[in-house]
Amino acid sequence: MHLDVVDLKAFYYGNRLGRVAQRALRSQVQQIWPDARDQTVAGFGFATPMLRPYLNEARRIIPLMPAQQGAMHWPQGKTNCAVLSEETSWPLPTGFADKVMVLHGLESSDNPGGLLDEIWRVLTPGGRVLIIVPNRSGLWSRRDVTPFGHGRPYSLRQMEVQLKQHRFEPENHSAALFSPPSQQRFWLRTAPMWERFGQKISTHVAGGVILVEASKQVYAPTQKGLPEAVRRPLGVLEGIARPATEPVSGRAANDRQNLAD
Repeated sequence: MHLDVVDLKAFYYGNRLGRVAQRALRSQVQQIWPDARDQTVAGFGFATPMLRPYLNEARRIIPLMPAQQGAMHWPQGKTNCAVLSEETSWPLPTGFADKVMVLHGLESSDNPGGLLDEIWRVLTPGGRVLIIVPNRSGLWSRRDVTPFGHGRPYSLRQMEVQLKQHRFEPENHSAALFSPPSQQRFWLRTAPMWERFGQKISTHVAGGVILVEASKQVYAPTQKGLPEAVRRPLGVLEGIARPATEPVSGRAANDRQNLAD
């Protein structure tokens, strides 16, 4: 079940712990996707805090917010580009987006397989998806004081298996949120130190969230035709297409004469 957009906005923009989480996640997102110059980038769920760094360089940014969650005006102070959307029926043409980012979308989805299929549809061939989900073994998925304590947490292996089942090839992964999900001043002030330390010791086990990047796989269509080569082809028209200078069997010569008559 999706959280309400009002609660998500309050966490990321009006809460000290939320702002700490936003900085930590954005740092990892930008390491995986350093730029999106002249690209079309879509986001699903509540991906707007992670999309802002690409506003001035991407060709277009399209935040898609699920109907169960609700939508808000984004970006603030500019023309709105956020769109209310169904999980498995996005208002985008097939092969339209170069990149898709999912935050607070997959773990809350009632139909995660259908959502992945829809992401595959809207991506260009070879396009990239970056999915951010609560880590099943992390502290943040065990407390409901943050949005990461809601929905279905994943392990890295579970995430990679599900992506492969829906025609994606995992390419890269990372983790973030190594400090506890606490509002205490000590943990908030030392969060950057824990992030640096966590990145050195673990890429997915200890973090509160995991980030998995995958590419869209497009396989060559299976050719139609006979499943096996014909071992002894019929020679009904044998010799008809051969040059006149080549020898032709007697039977073929009679066939040719009959056709001429």
